[in-house]
Amino acid sequence: MNHIILKNMINTQKYIRDNKEKFLSELFQLLRLPSISADPKYSKDVVATAEMVRNNLEKIGLTNCKLFETDGFPIVYGEKIIDSNLPTVLIYGHYDVQPPDPIDLWKSKPFEPEIRNEKIYARGACDDKGQFFMHVKAVESMISAGELCCNVKFMIEGEEEIGSENLEIFVKNNKQLLSSDVILISDTGIISNDTPSITTGLRGLSYVEVEITGPNRDLHSGLYGGAVANPINILCDMVSSLHDEKRKITIPGFYDNVEILSKSEREIMAKAPFNIEKYKEELDIKDVLGEKEYRTMERNSIRPTLDVNGIWGGYTGEGAKTVIASKAYAKISMRLVPNQSSDEITKLFKKYFESIAPAGVKVKVTPHHGGEPYVSPLNEKGYKAASKAMNKTFGKEPIPVRSGGSIPIVALFESELGLKSILMGFGLDSDAIHSPNEHYGLFNFYKGIETIPYFFKYFAEK
Repeated sequence: MNHIILKNMINTQKYIRDNKEKFLSELFQLLRLPSISADPKYSKDVVATAEMVRNNLEKIGLTNCKLFETDGFPIVYGEKIIDSNLPTVLIYGHYDVQPPDPIDLWKSKPFEPEIRNEKIYARGACDDKGQFFMHVKAVESMISAGELCCNVKFMIEGEEEIGSENLEIFVKNNKQLLSSDVILISDTGIISNDTPSITTGLRGLSYVEVEITGPNRDLHSGLYGGAVANPINILCDMVSSLHDEKRKITIPGFYDNVEILSKSEREIMAKAPFNIEKYKEELDIKDVLGEKEYRTMERNSIRPTLDVNGIWGGYTGEGAKTVIASKAYAKISMRLVPNQSSDEITKLFKKYFESIAPAGVKVKVTPHHGGEPYVSPLNEKGYKAASKAMNKTFGKEPIPVRSGGSIPIVALFESELGLKSILMGFGLDSDAIHSPNEHYGLFNFYKGIETIPYFFKYFAEK
């Protein structure tokens, strides 16, 4: 196979250049399906999307293409084994998308993709249909050009946006099927189109819902105000007390196992271009807020956090209704860093939150989904291959970055399959994923398809 590797993917790149319009048209077909895994009324559309993905894999020349049924939505699998002596790349992605709400903030219909300003606007354009589809088209190009130099397997799931509940079972039950040398994922991004980067770390997650109950019914705030505990007031007090004046989280034991990066590691991170004034301008804020001894881009990547994602209770309709609500609720997420355990942090939160409640209320803490942090060393063969591939297509060496986001299944892959995941994404922070007007640049879509074959080339080399 060495004569193929030495060709430097010339025929593959020609095939890509000649088929750009076809690739885009096929992506549009995928984007038109509202594969919203969180909403049961779209279940048929989610399954139809899985079938379309399977058909795409079969069409490009993969074998053993099938849908593996789960208790939720199916997992799409396909493979191309060309030589058992060659390394195998397992590609992971997800075909489900976030709900498009609020619809009225979209400038175009979320499931009718359109191009504006050289960007593809549609729900899922970047997260993750546009990104995993790059791999489908890159593999198609290598197969068509006769330059596929690694075995390849695809595993595309339909429940990532709702916690990948059934993926763990599938992975545990199919270790032989999924046996590979590396996992390649495009569900992250780059710093900018001029500054390529590779995500080398992800934060973990502990997500909980809390319920505060006071009196056994809603009360008249005039007759009872000042005499009984108001659950909404109490919840606000309790949530506020979870941070001290230095923005440190007050839960005892929370920081016990937190990874502390060395000065040299932090200096490498600081090489990423960042303009604090532009950052504040884009967010329309006067100042940033966080732990005093850390830079902004460290606070949202290498440090753990605690944030309220939603809070409600009482009367929120039109006009006034003077009540003391019987209950108040909040959803709280904690982003975790290496060496923190999501189960342990959830237990610590529950114990502490219950302990700080006054006697006049009852507290219920309900854990939701969680996930573990992940770090990929820079000396891994997969990272080196990705770095060389991006250097080839961008003309500059990518910067390793730690992401503040969480992809819980990445840690699962390492624990169950013993494989490192290379997070070679091509999205931008400005792509509005999970928000109205999600988009993905044509530059990024095509640059991904162009770069992925070089990853295969460099990973195949001895």
